[in-house]
Amino acid sequence: MRSITIVFLAAPLCAGPLRPMSSAETCGQCHRAILDAWKGSAHARAMESPVFQDALDAAETVLGPGVRRTCMGCHAPLAVEGGDLQLDRKASWEGVTCDYCHSIREVNFDGGVPRPKLEFGAVKSGPVKHAVSGAHATAYSPVHESSRVCAPCHEYRNQKGFLVLSTFSEWQASRFGKQGKNCQSCHMYQVAGNVADVRVVRASDSRINLHKMPGGRSVQQLNQTIKAELTLTREGGKVRAVVGLANVAAGHYVPTGSPLRQLILEIQASSGPAVVFRDKRIYARSVAGSNGVPLAREHDSFLDSVKTLSDTRLAPDESRKEQFQFDLAPGVAADVTATLSYYYSPAARSESDRKMAFRSLRARIQ
Repeated sequence: MRSITIVFLAAPLCAGPLRPMSSAETCGQCHRAILDAWKGSAHARAMESPVFQDALDAAETVLGPGVRRTCMGCHAPLAVEGGDLQLDRKASWEGVTCDYCHSIREVNFDGGVPRPKLEFGAVKSGPVKHAVSGAHATAYSPVHESSRVCAPCHEYRNQKGFLVLSTFSEWQASRFGKQGKNCQSCHMYQVAGNVADVRVVRASDSRINLHKMPGGRSVQQLNQTIKAELTLTREGGKVRAVVGLANVAAGHYVPTGSPLRQLILEIQASSGPAVVFRDKRIYARSVAGSNGVPLAREHDSFLDSVKTLSDTRLAPDESRKEQFQFDLAPGVAADVTATLSYYYSPAARSESDRKMAFRSLRARIQ
């Protein structure tokens, strides 16, 4: 990662003292470009997400208020660390916020469970070497240049011992992990921008890590990750459609994260106004509780799952060919469309939030 030297002017315009567990708005008084990008991230919305709010309410109804600490440990870590489980402070609502990530000093894997070592105070840690700040002390942190910093929230084993989230270990087992290509290289790649606002800083290089952290809800990210092609052949009155799919860029399964997420391939053939064929394939992981019944609610899949029933997701570097066949009278033409969608959660409150199409392939058979 490129080394950037940061030198603040003698009288920085950053207002207000930095305190442990400061609001992101305080950090943004100097780090404006980073704050603006972060506000558009899933990290910033982690606590206020309606899907999470509904799952947390349902979990509390069943298991009581003690479950808040477990769930909010990743969705509102400053609330847990600061003992503010009722979310009275602004910083507690800010999801995975500045002062959490930049107070991480190391991540320990004792017992196979990744846990961050946190030191809240006037020293902010990060991947930039030789940084000098007039607003707070700085510390270069090698863990911020490694995927370990992501592991505490992207590798989760529930109290029943079941590995619900396995994104970090998926990455470890992939060629990306073996080659040392970290999570940040895809999700926090460098872009043009100022580490600190130009009013208060002179920098030798205007490059920053993207704090919007695009992932599965990014059309651009999905299109870079999944390669797809559609081919059609015909023999008399039968048409054969083959959709080739490949996970070419993700160092983890697609989809990853919550077991309720899905990658969906839908295919449709139309002759004029009539639909003559429709089918689909779903790529997902199904988990079950101790009774063996598939779990279909977010809080159940996180807290009650004990085993995987099936896993049809696309592994890193995996390619597949999905084959479909349908009848079509000789001499009749048809238009075939194959659509790829990312399905986020059944708990999302609108269809557009639940399912997002990101790629359509079209071909015509004569």
